[in-house]
Amino acid sequence: MLKTGFVGLGNMGWPMAANLARAGHPLVVRDLDAERQRRFAAEHACAAAAEPAAFAATDVLVTMLPTGKVVREVLLDWNGGIAPALRPGTVVVDMSSSEPAGTRSLGAELARFGVHLVDAPVSGGVPRATDGTLAIMIGSDAASAAARACTVLEKLGRKLFPTGPLGTGHAMKALNNFVAAAGYTAAAEAVLAGRRFGLDPAIMADVLNASTGRNFTTEYALKDHILSGRFATGFALGLLAKDIGIAAGLAEETGMDMPLARLLKERWAEAVAKGGPAVDHSAAIRYWDDTGS
Repeated sequence: MLKTGFVGLGNMGWPMAANLARAGHPLVVRDLDAERQRRFAAEHACAAAAEPAAFAATDVLVTMLPTGKVVREVLLDWNGGIAPALRPGTVVVDMSSSEPAGTRSLGAELARFGVHLVDAPVSGGVPRATDGTLAIMIGSDAASAAARACTVLEKLGRKLFPTGPLGTGHAMKALNNFVAAAGYTAAAEAVLAGRRFGLDPAIMADVLNASTGRNFTTEYALKDHILSGRFATGFALGLLAKDIGIAAGLAEETGMDMPLARLLKERWAEAVAKGGPAVDHSAAIRYWDDTGS
């Protein structure tokens, strides 16, 4: 088993790192929340990193953090940065939802230390992170680095998709979440309009899921999280808004006209402005409902 470092023990990172521990990977973990880090290390009998040097002997380092900016800070700035402490040949696997252009820039910077970067963002949410059945999109400029990363990734996901060179995994993740956000937005607006007209939202959910309007939101979130008011999917509003922004940025970078991406970026930014970035993304409907109900 490759010795593995894991940075980021949040809603997704905790169950993912736990799966690696159960699979037998010797682990070194790091989280900004010192108590959370200590608790994970105690529960899973692994090492907790107080300094970058704690990762010196790792073969693979996984990052699961909120943004590419945070990934860069951890690897290059935190107490001198983790990257300079790693051995040449170490593979860093960024499983965060990072900006594709930033990923390519970071890859070049890590190469100065002889460290390889693989981007491997995920889809599936907390339930699939917990049972190890995530879909994982893998971008890499080196087949050997991708192969080493996959020895870890296969413990975390059921479907591993090589997407191309470095940065393409993060591009695919942003575009996937753009499509998912479009489905959520359409479902939310349909429910709000239908309710005003006198339709029962629960019946609407049943009809949508038996018809061509069915999508991930209608199947997974509409009844259990949105109509129930539970709003507990585990994916933050600010993170989805960020991913939509990345997708819109890709359109600009490639010269592609994506008017829907622009509209969604504005719509979700409005929800963040009203509800804050930390609330569950499924609560966005509350900030688009001008009836106050």
